[in-house]
Amino acid sequence: MNYAALRAFHYVVENGSMTRAAAALGVSQPTLSGQVKALQMRHGIRLLERNGRGLDPTERGRALHELTRQYFAVEDQIEQFFTQVKNP
Repeated sequence: MNYAALRAFHYVVENGSMTRAAAALGVSQPTLSGQVKALQMRHGIRLLERNGRGLDPTERGRALHELTRQYFAVEDQIEQFFTQVKNP
C-alpha cells in the first residue's frame, strides 16, 4: 500500500479534479496524476472517471474513498492526540 498514492486519490475525490487536489497538496499535477495512475495500475481497478471538466469516483472508487475518509480521520485524531499530550 502506498500512502502517497492513497492520499493523492483521496484528495482528487475530495476536490473533484487533479488540478485542485495538486494545489491542495502542494505538488505538481503530473506528480499527483502519476500517483493515482500507479494506484489504479498496481491493483488493476479503475477508481476515477471523467465527468466533463472534472473527475468522479467509480463505484469501486466510492468504496475506497469511504475507507480513505476513515483512514485520514484517524490520522487527524492521532495528530490531535500528540498535540494535546505535548501541550496539556
